[in-house]
Amino acid sequence: MKLVLTQEVPGLGSPGDIVEVADGYGRNYLVPRQFAIVATRGIERQVEQIKRARSAREVRDLGHAQEIAEQLKELSVTLTSRAGKEGRLFGSITAGDVTEAVAKAGGPALDKRKVQLTSPIKAVGQHTVSVHLHPEVTAQLSIKVTAKA
Repeated sequence: MKLVLTQEVPGLGSPGDIVEVADGYGRNYLVPRQFAIVATRGIERQVEQIKRARSAREVRDLGHAQEIAEQLKELSVTLTSRAGKEGRLFGSITAGDVTEAVAKAGGPALDKRKVQLTSPIKAVGQHTVSVHLHPEVTAQLSIKVTAKA
């Protein structure tokens, strides 16, 4: 199935790319979530329009993404969660928890889909989380997890 991406899809492409995917993946995931549209004969004009809009937006977004990355480097984020005696958490810290903690700490509003946890955070201590802000900018955010008293 040929599709034109309307949003960035990790591992697949960026907006305006024409990709060939399995029928089920396109029909059941990409199209309903409006990540892509079905490629038709007259799609070339729409692709050009998407790419022009992306290039105009990209210049602004790159500078803005770098500003946000600088803000995240300077930010001190602390999360409090229930933990056992050895420092293991009851449950784990999710990307949604990280975005809420950043907002409470006075940082920028982040999309939880952009926060990448390399492994689940299940212990008390200092952890590093990646935030994918732009195709060229990935910020590292330091998070301190403490136990509830």
